[in-house]
Amino acid sequence: MSTLRVRPYTRTGGRTRSATTLAIETIVTTNERAARDALTSTAEHRIISDLCRNPHSVAEVAATLRLPLGVVRVLLADMSDMSLINVHEDEAVDDRGRPSLELMERVLVGLRHI
Repeated sequence: MSTLRVRPYTRTGGRTRSATTLAIETIVTTNERAARDALTSTAEHRIISDLCRNPHSVAEVAATLRLPLGVVRVLLADMSDMSLINVHEDEAVDDRGRPSLELMERVLVGLRHI
């Protein structure tokens, strides 16, 4: 990101919510459209697109970017609405509907990096 300090919520136009709700354990990945789409021209979209070439949870994206979870949820929801990322909600839970142990360990590591 740039060296200019910008309040986190200016990155979302002041929005704190979006039409799409993403849980912190939701896994996202970049799809092929993000690489060639002009809509990824914002710095945040490019950074998220690069990061999510490998699967990451919403919490991991927030921790890596050092942005508030609410901001990252809005950015990711916008990208999902533009079909720039794939959202893998069901892959983050076990057969009882709970977050998988592997995911929870990754989230914990990400949170420790904040």
